[in-house]
Amino acid sequence: MTEKKQDSLKKPLSRREMLKLTGVAGLGLLIGGGGASGLMALGRQGSSAAAVKSAAADSLPFYGKHQAGIITPAQDFICFAAFDVTAGSVEDLRRLFRNWTAASAAMASGQMIGEHNTTLNTPPTDTGEAAGLTPSRTTLTFGVGPSLFDGRFGLKGPKPRGLRDLPAFAGDALDPQWCGGDLCVQVCADDMQVAFHAIRNLARIARGHAVLRWTQEGFQRTGRADPAGGTPRNLLGFKDGTGNPNTSDAVLMDRTVWAQPGDGPGWMDGGSYMAVRRVRMRVEVWDRSTLKDQEATFGRHRDSGAPIGSRGEFDPVDLQARSANGQPLIPATSHLRLAKGDGSQQILRRSYSYSSGLDAKTGQLDAGLLFISYQRDLDKQFIPIQTRLAKNDKLNEYTVHAGSAVFACFPGCKQGGYIGETLF
Repeated sequence: MTEKKQDSLKKPLSRREMLKLTGVAGLGLLIGGGGASGLMALGRQGSSAAAVKSAAADSLPFYGKHQAGIITPAQDFICFAAFDVTAGSVEDLRRLFRNWTAASAAMASGQMIGEHNTTLNTPPTDTGEAAGLTPSRTTLTFGVGPSLFDGRFGLKGPKPRGLRDLPAFAGDALDPQWCGGDLCVQVCADDMQVAFHAIRNLARIARGHAVLRWTQEGFQRTGRADPAGGTPRNLLGFKDGTGNPNTSDAVLMDRTVWAQPGDGPGWMDGGSYMAVRRVRMRVEVWDRSTLKDQEATFGRHRDSGAPIGSRGEFDPVDLQARSANGQPLIPATSHLRLAKGDGSQQILRRSYSYSSGLDAKTGQLDAGLLFISYQRDLDKQFIPIQTRLAKNDKLNEYTVHAGSAVFACFPGCKQGGYIGETLF
């Protein structure tokens, strides 16, 4: 054994070094053969004209000025994945994103990946579990984390000023297994199998360039269960996302969600900054609280979603409203009052509930909210809101923030280009 190898064995390997040496991608997703090259041609799927028409009606454009999956109306399910990069060069990253882009465009349109799915003597280029299924309004949204700019790829210059790990908030109990990542992919779809298929195949394509760091699946009520398309409810029974800004207002979206020229490096123009928090809910404790206490915690009526003292979900929030004895109708420590603040900070929420079975340590449900928000500036929008909530929110009695990450989500790209080309 060489002296250099002996020295390397004396020092414990970092997680990234271990992943790079082993190539392990986690969760058993990287099964089957096929590298990143040669997988991208659209697969040929035998289908009737009616099936083709149905698929087209059920698909959302992948290419465009902005990435899909940000202001897109939320689908029923999410599969979220964070990756650690093991590639050795910027050119490897370019190749990965080119391949990811081609595969994503195919999956968003309901096509299989690659052209080797019927040849018996080679591994299929698509894992196959979405064959014959509609696109299910699939969107795939990509971002890069602050750790990608650590000097490995010479990308320190274009790192956005505000792209850094979130500060420690009061009450955080972060578990490293739910934090960080060099890259992220958010897949949303109206079918969980279709969403899982996308993450599985992207992870497979990434072999040799990136490995999974953590994943989380999530859900909300389906369109079939709620044909009216009302605001989804979280696992505490309250409507979640009532105060979202109007995504059809382009001026408001430019002000609230999309990075603008002059905000930072030009490669982010038309992109957005994502905050991700894995929030576990103590549902067993919540279930023993009175309805009055629950409504005071949120500052809203559970049934209608209306602010306390109002009748309609979207009635204006009157923070000055008082009860007969002079007390604020919406309590000072309520989630609604603290989230709203003076009204100058807005974010676009895109959150999903999750349930990951039982916590082996406590025997209680590991369930809660995969909170995702998009904003133009983390420092001016998300961080002030979360700071207020962390200090005084009555909801903190029933929740714990166990995971945290931030990502800069690229602008969209035109057909013939690739996601991330403005950076790489």
